[in-house]
Amino acid sequence: MKIAPSELIINQDGSIFHLHIRPEHLADKVILVGDPGRVEMVSNYFESVESHSASREFVSCTGSYKGKRITVLSTGIGCDNIDIVMTELDALANVDFETREVKPEHRTLEILRIGTSGAIQKEIPLGAFVLSHISVGCDGLLNWYENRDEIALLDYEEAFKKHVHWAKHLPDPYFVKASQAIIDRFADVTVPGMTISASGFYGPQGRVVRVPLAMPDMLEDFESFEFDGRKITNFEMEGSAIAGLAKKLGHNAATVCCIIAHRYLKDANTDYKPQVKKLVEACLDRI
Repeated sequence: MKIAPSELIINQDGSIFHLHIRPEHLADKVILVGDPGRVEMVSNYFESVESHSASREFVSCTGSYKGKRITVLSTGIGCDNIDIVMTELDALANVDFETREVKPEHRTLEILRIGTSGAIQKEIPLGAFVLSHISVGCDGLLNWYENRDEIALLDYEEAFKKHVHWAKHLPDPYFVKASQAIIDRFADVTVPGMTISASGFYGPQGRVVRVPLAMPDMLEDFESFEFDGRKITNFEMEGSAIAGLAKKLGHNAATVCCIIAHRYLKDANTDYKPQVKKLVEACLDRI
């Protein structure tokens, strides 16, 4: 079945609508970063570069690192952007742009988000690398897609909603496990995480500036939640949509973050770039 031009927009140069990447320029290994400026930082490690693209917050570079072909792509902030990024990456891999039909053989991508995050458990130090073994979507994105329950950890979800007194007008949260292959590869350099992906930076992460919260005890409830021996470890804003859509689309994905703020200890490290650089190096060697 052909995909209509209104549903999948292809630019005149043959690139996908938002990302401005052509199919031949997408590697099987993809690193996602939020900040467009971080694309250059990652790609500076490449021994050779074959393509660049830039459109709005979506900046990309494909090149070679120690014999591995890698695409690094910026997403901007938020799960709404991840809906665009994951859908268009999958289309680049699995849709024939000439016929507008899904290719008969599925191509599996390995997608790793490198980000920064705030910890909520006192035992996680500033500068630690937390790999989200489970991502908790408080953004609602996956609820728009069919059969989201097939990939969600429903027992976690129900226990979480009950424990934190989830407000009825908020979208149902969802819990999704990362790729086990990526988890295993990063076990020696990361702390296992169960990570909240929030739909914003302020209220959705328990920050109060002038408007009170719908769930005033949210941070304490998140911190005290425990299920199957796991606790909520940190906040970020994209990982759940990456994990969820990767599962739906048949790709391997995970999120790893450098802890630059500590909500429990009320502390932050503004000089975090050297530690992020170490994380990038670890990711390039393991992806």
